[in-house]
Amino acid sequence: MNKSLVNKILITLGFLLAYRILAYVPVPGVNVDVIKEFFDSNSSNALGMFNMFSGNAISRLSIISLGIMPYITASIIMELLAATFPELGKMKKERDGMTKYMQIIRYATIAITLVQAVGVAIGLQSLTGKGGESAIMIDTTSFVTMAAFSMLTGTMLLMWIGEQITQRGVGNGISLIIFAGIVSSIPTAIGGTINLVNTGELNFLVVLAILAIIIATVGFIIYVELGERRVPVSYSRKVMMQNQKKRVMNYIPIKVNLSGVIPPIFASAILMFPSTILQASTNPIVQKISDFLNPNSYTFNFMMFLFVIFFAYFYASIVFNAKDIADNLKRQGGFIPGVRPGAHTAEFLNEVASRLTFWGAIYLALISTLPWILVKSMGVPFYFGGTAVLIVVQVALDTMRKIEAQIYMSKYETLSAVGL
Repeated sequence: MNKSLVNKILITLGFLLAYRILAYVPVPGVNVDVIKEFFDSNSSNALGMFNMFSGNAISRLSIISLGIMPYITASIIMELLAATFPELGKMKKERDGMTKYMQIIRYATIAITLVQAVGVAIGLQSLTGKGGESAIMIDTTSFVTMAAFSMLTGTMLLMWIGEQITQRGVGNGISLIIFAGIVSSIPTAIGGTINLVNTGELNFLVVLAILAIIIATVGFIIYVELGERRVPVSYSRKVMMQNQKKRVMNYIPIKVNLSGVIPPIFASAILMFPSTILQASTNPIVQKISDFLNPNSYTFNFMMFLFVIFFAYFYASIVFNAKDIADNLKRQGGFIPGVRPGAHTAEFLNEVASRLTFWGAIYLALISTLPWILVKSMGVPFYFGGTAVLIVVQVALDTMRKIEAQIYMSKYETLSAVGL
């Protein structure tokens, strides 16, 4: 391993350490004990899931409580707009336009963060502990103002850390931040499981069964994520060798899971939002709706299954543009054997992508719901979902690929230097 790669890994770890330190910096004027008490009593619902993805930053009401989700939300909205409006899509493809495109995402992130931060700050006004103490220790106006700017600062810092990791470190910075948040919750989850076993609330054989489910889930994710359909492409090129005309063969890799981890994240965010808002109400009807949408309910997971399939098709249609691929092939003198260039190639690629997306959507829907159903049937008293496992495995695989690419690149540069 060369020195440059080691430095990049150390830079990545350093920024991730800074992210974890920020998770322990609370918003000014908040009673952390009351917040923690509230989240401990809501560990099995939507709030518990949000807390897990934030690396327990929400239960401390840290300045990074909102995490990187406002940035992801802004990015998804911009992707949808770019697919809807051709001029915005054209801006994204141009070098100078991409700078403006990213700037718009940053401004949108600021707007989304401020709206969410103000909403959280106002919502905390009515929160009290078991002893009657308030979650807020200062006056309302001051707290809302400080909370909004503190959380905005935290989200902007996370966005900057993500960009620095992407540019100077190894892997995608935003993905690694989400990865670090989930992984940081693992020791707490292990400790909680051990306590449940010691108190007799959880059978040791059930723990072994959960481990088996996790291992099987990870293996299945790795198998599917590495799966792809390689569409052969032929480039006609004259080679002055024995006066023969040869073809240089290549292929277009089309992944089984074209949409990545976005469908489960988007589906869970949409389904959990009303549940999080409604559970504060004491109205019996509203409470029934909240229970209906609780992440620990079968109805929530059935809807999650359907939503993931829908978003898998929707997002795959955005990220995979068969027309652009067909046009690029035509310009470069490439063609798929047996398929005419141009519109026929685009139609063929769309058909292949559609068939793969069907299986990819079913795979994502099963990963998002099946582990929870299996664990729930064992009577486990805490939330466990496959979405977190999917994110961790996907980010780990992507980071490993990028580290391998760096190693191969360093070897190539070494051989080139020796050749010179």
